Amino acid sequence: MQPLSGVIAAAVTPHKGGTEPDIGATLELIDFLCGAGIEGIALLGSTGEFVNLKFDDRVRLVYLAVKRSRVPVLAGVSHSTLDGAVALGCEASAAGAAGLLLMPPFFFRYRQPEIREFYLRFAGAMGRGAPIYLYNIPAFTSGISADTAIQLLSTGRFAGIKDSSGDWDNFEALNGYKREHPYTLLVGHDAIFARARRAGADGVVSGVACAVPELLLALERAIKEHDEAGVERLDTRLHEFLRRIEPFPTPVAIKAALAARGFKTGAPPVPLAPETQAALEEFQDWFRGWISA
Repeated sequence: MQPLSGVIAAAVTPHKGGTEPDIGATLELIDFLCGAGIEGIALLGSTGEFVNLKFDDRVRLVYLAVKRSRVPVLAGVSHSTLDGAVALGCEASAAGAAGLLLMPPFFFRYRQPEIREFYLRFAGAMGRGAPIYLYNIPAFTSGISADTAIQLLSTGRFAGIKDSSGDWDNFEALNGYKREHPYTLLVGHDAIFARARRAGADGVVSGVACAVPELLLALERAIKEHDEAGVERLDTRLHEFLRRIEPFPTPVAIKAALAARGFKTGAPPVPLAPETQAALEEFQDWFRGWISA
């Protein structure tokens, strides 16, 4: 399979209510993202709220998304246990996913030796399955240190990493290793995308690209064309959006932006406080004016 690169949208998962995903709305979102020109879809990552979905629903979504999508699908297979991750990985590979996106086992915190062993055991169990991408997201689970990531990447059993830490020193360490030992380095934090892409990152897995693919794609073009004025202007717009969504839980504001564009996303899994709901409605009013500009 071709290595993943460019703008990969981290898709939300629309819900009908409770834990039930809205399959129809999810497929409509995939159509929108493909039509916008994004270069890949990351399904069932943190933006996709995978922790709120049943195992069978996760499997069904991957099969249907891969069948529907016109671009590669990077399937999230994260789980709190090794056995659960392997079971999801086998299903995603059978579905034809372009890659498996796996964070360290979540909720409990683990040391680097256990994280390393977890990934090695997963790779051993997957055999010739879809390419495996490490998923470093310390905001939600144990972080993968740069040393551990490099040790794992050096085995040749992992295709790359999505680094969502937003830590520039961490990115530089990973990028330094990449210069001598090529692998796929994806940024998972929109705030450093422009800087990291110009420094050598292969692409971005972006929640913002799910709601506003036009912005990330325009920024990607400006970077490729060495249009520094365009990069500065578009990156300023990106950071303006990031500041607006920062007060809300992930991925509430991304879903609200999509709702303002006419997409069905469903109610959040946790009820919002009245003041938060009011702020979200203010955000949607701002967003409608912002995107029309």
